[in-house]
Amino acid sequence: MKFILGKKIEMSQVFKEDGTVVPVTLVKTEECNVVQVKTKDNDGYEAVKIGFESLPERKIKKSGTPYRYLKEFRGDINEIKTGDKISLDIFEPGDRVKVSGVSKGKGFQGAVKRWGFSGKLTSSHGNKHEHRTLGSTGSCKPSRVVKGKKMPGRMGGDRVSVKNLEIVSIDKKNNIISIKGAIPGRRGTLLEIRG
Repeated sequence: MKFILGKKIEMSQVFKEDGTVVPVTLVKTEECNVVQVKTKDNDGYEAVKIGFESLPERKIKKSGTPYRYLKEFRGDINEIKTGDKISLDIFEPGDRVKVSGVSKGKGFQGAVKRWGFSGKLTSSHGNKHEHRTLGSTGSCKPSRVVKGKKMPGRMGGDRVSVKNLEIVSIDKKNNIISIKGAIPGRRGTLLEIRG
């Protein structure tokens, strides 16, 4: 079971030897400490809770924990003990990973942007203020809008997981992973990286 926490820095690009360009997302990590190991006997399931990003001493008293983030990873423990450190050494370039994070919040959006609707009718004669509307929402039979109808509303800010992403390179000196492709979230978003 391979896992680590990191923060999204930005998108960049890497040039291969044959001259092709690979779009990558840079993720900053650091050593994660194992805070708790959960077992089937005590907790009913197997999991490892790790802490990421140490807090200054003045903030530890308020939060009660020396870490800014605590995350739990379920799965086979593989003899992991409380107090162990998890570093970038567990990953290698070429590994396939699953990355989870919270996507960018877009606020309240219309149906065209939120659901990809084409808009009502065309911009031809007789069409006024109807270019980006969703069209008819109800029907004559139930005489109401059916639950689950795709309507305008809050968009983004959801937990998103992207599978089968490739690790292009690892900078162990600066603790930066280069992952091929796009990853959910804005800059500074906390990311869960699983092997």
